[in-house]
Amino acid sequence: MQTVNQLLKGKGTQVFSVAPSDSVLHAVEMMATWHVGALLVMERESLLGIVSERDYARKVILKNRSSHDTPVSDIMTAPAVTVSPDDTVHRCMEIMTEKRFRHLPVMKSGRVVGMLSIGDLVKAVIEEQSQRIEQLEHYIAG
Repeated sequence: MQTVNQLLKGKGTQVFSVAPSDSVLHAVEMMATWHVGALLVMERESLLGIVSERDYARKVILKNRSSHDTPVSDIMTAPAVTVSPDDTVHRCMEIMTEKRFRHLPVMKSGRVVGMLSIGDLVKAVIEEQSQRIEQLEHYIAG
């Protein structure tokens, strides 16, 4: 099973973040600009939480709050559940399924080193299964 570290080598380690004092409107604009569904909430190098489109829908839109006047810190999920580069893709999928979220920050030695989405994990599992099928077909064919 592939590790998070192996997955990040192919995917890259770029992460997108906002400050806790930024407006929710700014965070949503950044998600749209970067084509991502969640952002890390960081203060300098410290991970404070994560804010997602789901947080926006449930904690701003449904509560009729102002996107412009609400700070990210009011709606972020904190503390963020994280994984390490040594965790497996399978373990990450278990965490996401159990906790019912779609994004996982990757931490090493107290620093953010990447971010995984459910799409990244599904892609990795599909690639692994395709490789296994190909190996089995070669084995059967002799």
